[in-house]
Amino acid sequence: MIDNICKFLAESFSANFASWLLGEAITLTKIEPSELSVEPIRADSVIFLESTEIILHIEFQTEPNKNIPFRMADYRLRLYRKFPDKHIHQVVIYLTPSQSSLVYETKFSIGALNHAFNVIRLWEQPTGIFQQYQGLLPFAALSQTRNPENTLRQVAKQIENIADKQVQSNVAASTAIISGIALNKEIIQRLLRSEIMKESVIYQEILLEGKAEGIAEGEAKGKTQERNQIALNMLRSNIALDLVAQLTGLTLKQVQKLQKISLKQSQPPKVSKPKRSPKS
Repeated sequence: MIDNICKFLAESFSANFASWLLGEAITLTKIEPSELSVEPIRADSVIFLESTEIILHIEFQTEPNKNIPFRMADYRLRLYRKFPDKHIHQVVIYLTPSQSSLVYETKFSIGALNHAFNVIRLWEQPTGIFQQYQGLLPFAALSQTRNPENTLRQVAKQIENIADKQVQSNVAASTAIISGIALNKEIIQRLLRSEIMKESVIYQEILLEGKAEGIAEGEAKGKTQERNQIALNMLRSNIALDLVAQLTGLTLKQVQKLQKISLKQSQPPKVSKPKRSPKS
């Protein structure tokens, strides 16, 4: 689920990510991994964003992964095959603190082939970077902060000042989920107390330990009903359709259908006028 949230943020706030990773707020658009090969590499956390001159390849990782160096080299060659004239900037972003040597690997070497890529360990990044941009606020509690709880408290205040309610809702929900890496759900629920979060079930459902396993053990019909109800609650909290689809596993068409149901349910019932009795 965290991988999906990270991808959603990178796509929705691509200029914020470009400012952080490239040093300038370039407008970027999404490239589907399937465009690079008939058989895309199995990598849920991969995202490609492009401008006219550059492609930004990001991989989000919650845990060390020994296959990352090969994967970065493989994707680099695929990108060159399709975009030989574009500059490629590759970065692996590790979210969870680790002492593993794998999170320090920045090169793939085999024989005479050597390929280098960038690595960012969030826990070493200055907190101020993530407080500068709305799309990076969800990562602030994972940064180089001595007090993640206090950092989340500051982020919550910034979220409350976001004027666009749709953006506010998406950032708040994303912050609640990603902050779960560093903080327990009680702290998150206490600090993110906006009206949106009170009504939203996103972080409540996803952060509950064992929720996914519990759903997997249920009956197929029960799972579908529960998933649809979660999606409906998200829609009532003004969560973006793409994010609802990513979090619930529903297709965009299914979410759009549920949105129509939600809108119909929110309309006040029609009051029929009493019939007049015939004059005697």
